[in-house]
Amino acid sequence: MWFEHNDMDDLERLLREQKDKDDKNPKKARVTRRFLVLEGVYVNYGDIAPLPKIIELKYKFKVRLIIDESASFGVLGLTGRGLTEHFDVPVKEVDLISVSMENSLATIGGFCCGTSFVVDHQRLSGAGYCFSASLPPMLASAAIEGLNIIEQKPEMFGELNEKAKLLYGELEGLKGLLREGSEESPILHLRLLEPFETFEEDEEKLKQVVAEAMRDGVALTIARYLKNEEKFLPPPSIRVTLNIQLSNEEIKHGAQVIKQAAESVFG
Repeated sequence: MWFEHNDMDDLERLLREQKDKDDKNPKKARVTRRFLVLEGVYVNYGDIAPLPKIIELKYKFKVRLIIDESASFGVLGLTGRGLTEHFDVPVKEVDLISVSMENSLATIGGFCCGTSFVVDHQRLSGAGYCFSASLPPMLASAAIEGLNIIEQKPEMFGELNEKAKLLYGELEGLKGLLREGSEESPILHLRLLEPFETFEEDEEKLKQVVAEAMRDGVALTIARYLKNEEKFLPPPSIRVTLNIQLSNEEIKHGAQVIKQAAESVFG
């Protein structure tokens, strides 16, 4: 089952409905595992999952919690440890955390972490004779170096947080575009305020904004999806991301160019 995007009321409704079904068939319920799976920072929307409320629902309805922190690890928290640190929630409250290393660690592969019980089970289930896809040594070294930088420069996460808030504020009130995402997230999406009837028409309009911004030296990109493979295809958007190396002046300039591009297309 899927709950409405980041909607805790809808999630609670679904969990309650499942509990009612379990109460009617306790024999089946005893042998059925329940998992709640979500993203720390939603890549396709840019907002942050409200972890304290999710933990509350986890214990209320007795489900195991799995969080994909591919976009929040190395981003959120005082030392970049992700969603649990961001909300000051003990990491042991989450049963399993998975992370792709293609984002903040700038390499490939990924890792999972959790309690010793979960980790031991995964080690057994993921033994070499079952699943073998080790990282090349060079890329493993790149991941280790990325972790070293995260540990040696914790101050950069506060700076990234401030820059994310700056970008969020600078992109307020765009002509014809809706800004989506959390102010503390370095991922934002710009979607049409008044969508057309088809996905293609929306995408074409956003391409015009991208082209206008490019004329002023700011490269944007339309978010890409495997349209035929997405169960819930997100509306077309321009994905805007930032990193720690962008200066405040560059962020303000980029946001100003986007505003001008939107004004030109929708004015």
